[in-house]
Amino acid sequence: MRNDKDNVIVTKTIDFSVTVIAYCEALEQDRKYVIARQLLRSATSIGANVFEAQNAESKADFIHKMKIAAKEASETLYWLILCERSESYKYNPKLKEDLDEILRILSKIIASSKGRISGFIWSVLVAFSNFQILKLTHL
Repeated sequence: MRNDKDNVIVTKTIDFSVTVIAYCEALEQDRKYVIARQLLRSATSIGANVFEAQNAESKADFIHKMKIAAKEASETLYWLILCERSESYKYNPKLKEDLDEILRILSKIIASSKGRISGFIWSVLVAFSNFQILKLTHL
């Protein structure tokens, strides 16, 4: 399922991960270890799941991995909101903007992929029922 052409969501999640790594390093310099580690784990997991989805074994597996990426993005948003609201934390509003864009893209990918898989399942059911009718008529 891997495709070597440019993939917007893969590029955006990798770029986001690199930016978050730098942000978390700055947090750690300020001794904000707990939040830095939680944010680093959830934020880099978004890209890891998107990247892994590119080699999914099936459409359902692809959707599942993208859903996990969306959940990780949601958790990342939580940690960023904590950083934003905590007076003693440095905060970079661009991180939240980039994450919002990633969440919108993931939502569209999941929705459009679900539509395609539903259509596929319907096609299989129709083909199967036609095959059963064909078998019955030749008895």
